[in-house]
Amino acid sequence: MHAVFRFLSYWPLWMLHGLGAVLGWCAYALSSTYRKRVRDNAGQAQLSGAALYASIAAAGKMVCELPRLWFGKPVPVYWRGEALIDQALADGRGVLFLTPHLGCFEITAQAYAQRFGARKPMTVLYSPARKQWLRALVDHARKRPGLETAPATLGGVKQLIKALKGGGCVGLLPDQVPPQGQGVWSPFFGRDAYTMTLGARLALQTDALVLLGWGERLPFGRGFTVHVLPLPAGLVDDLGGATAQINRAMETLIAHAPQQYLWGYARYKAPKAGGGV
Repeated sequence: MHAVFRFLSYWPLWMLHGLGAVLGWCAYALSSTYRKRVRDNAGQAQLSGAALYASIAAAGKMVCELPRLWFGKPVPVYWRGEALIDQALADGRGVLFLTPHLGCFEITAQAYAQRFGARKPMTVLYSPARKQWLRALVDHARKRPGLETAPATLGGVKQLIKALKGGGCVGLLPDQVPPQGQGVWSPFFGRDAYTMTLGARLALQTDALVLLGWGERLPFGRGFTVHVLPLPAGLVDDLGGATAQINRAMETLIAHAPQQYLWGYARYKAPKAGGGV
């Protein structure tokens, strides 16, 4: 599989996206479970028509662009709102960067590492892939200057807190479903979803600046634009309320490009049993 990823990494981005669009539609056509989840989740957000159909192709593009991002030549990356990061780093303040499953969320960490990593690295929380071959690929791909990883354990959370208190940057995907005991039920597009509290906890404990970000996938393989926006309002000093605020902020981001959101993610599933962090 490593050889396949290496081979695909030489492909131009437009070709990978073309292949991804085909595979995205194949997955949608062949799996009734996946098809129902996409339609149910998108319907919960009142998404239909052209935007829904585009999201089916976008899910495949997200997968097929990974070989290029992990092993290939750098792709064009543009920025909007990067002054917010510049100012926070200049002030010595920690930055909590929240990115939903929107567009190319892999590029946001890479782009930060390339542009700002020499000043302060970004630490991202991760859960190791279950399959050994994929774990080896991901571990190799994410070892780059300016980018550090923290496991989804108590020790990893302590690493995140230390990074933020030291004026560093931490990246999270707050719309992931955490294990039982690590979240609360909170509305997401009008339906309760089990939502991680880690983002709110980190922000409230460290007084980090919370920024919202996502990597817009540009058409015809022209690269990506990383958008950085401020949190609409300061987080309330209440874990449940702050978590709900973050969910609303994610909805606002997704509304910018719903056709690039991963509607096939099982956002409303019940959490699995797991140790708290």
